[in-house]
Amino acid sequence: MERVKKLKLKKGDEVIVITGSDKGARGQITHVSPSTDRVTVSGVNIKRKAVRPNPQTGEEGGIVTKEAGIHISNVMLIDPATQKPTRKRTV
Repeated sequence: MERVKKLKLKKGDEVIVITGSDKGARGQITHVSPSTDRVTVSGVNIKRKAVRPNPQTGEEGGIVTKEAGIHISNVMLIDPATQKPTRKRTV
């Protein structure tokens, strides 16, 4: 049985992206995936995907924008008191 790691980041935490194309962007965590070590941050790492229409479910085709996951090593927690990136959770 695979063991799931305990992460220091939680849903609702404010983080800043420290590497990658969205470096410097801030946002709140909307989803955490401990098994893949990834988090989804609102407004960051936006991807576009072409979707085919599905008449059975009533879905329209076109281009859909969606937030993709970021590895937890590429984000840093923001301290609520100082509004600066930090490694440790103070609360």
